[in-house]
Amino acid sequence: MIGRLAIAGLGPGDAALITPEVTQALAEATDIVGYIPYVRRVPDRPGLNRHETDNREELDRARHALALAADGRRVVVVSSGDPGVFAMAAAVFEAVEKGPAVWRDLDIHVLPGITAMLAAAARAGAPLGHDFCAINLSDNLKPWALIETRLRLAVEADFAIALYNPRSTARPEGFGLALALLRTTCAPSRVIIFARAVSTPEERLRVVRLADAAPDMADMQTVVLIGSSATRIIDRSGAPFVYTPRSAP
Repeated sequence: MIGRLAIAGLGPGDAALITPEVTQALAEATDIVGYIPYVRRVPDRPGLNRHETDNREELDRARHALALAADGRRVVVVSSGDPGVFAMAAAVFEAVEKGPAVWRDLDIHVLPGITAMLAAAARAGAPLGHDFCAINLSDNLKPWALIETRLRLAVEADFAIALYNPRSTARPEGFGLALALLRTTCAPSRVIIFARAVSTPEERLRVVRLADAAPDMADMQTVVLIGSSATRIIDRSGAPFVYTPRSAP
């Protein structure tokens, strides 16, 4: 019997932001595979097997999930946000390409979710209202020189930019280097949004200008949105609205 493998996004944190499609896949699953805190977001029930792994074991996790599906199981690999954005979908397909031929015939579906940059942008207003890009600041799988090149070119092209994984205990210097690069290429008034743990009880949204941004404003639960040169702040009595106009001069 051929099993089924779904690669699902659990959204940014609030259960209300999990799509009905993902909810149905979780209800039908025999096995949940993923990074420890993501697996634990899925409610337990009889007949559900949980396979929790460390965050740096993506390929082993993918191979294990594919092997379970090849044995006829209904497997869901869970990621936060969207599984196709710096998450498990790419790891699964990398394992498929390099693995046994039988894995290519499995019933594999990617189930999208709300990724962190979209949840953060929605909280702030519409900072990604025009052209934008996303860059992962982790140099675990690529050299810092490549990250720096991509960031510099994105600024040169005047994209709004979403920065994922900006600063961790193991990589405390990366975001500071990114800010230093921005300060050599952008006006001090450039808008930056620090969106931490959006849609959870720990949510915190901070809107600052580049001149006032500091490395310790970000951690691994933060997505950083950098406005383009056209991004605007609408001041009001509560938190400001931030948006990027739909047209460019």
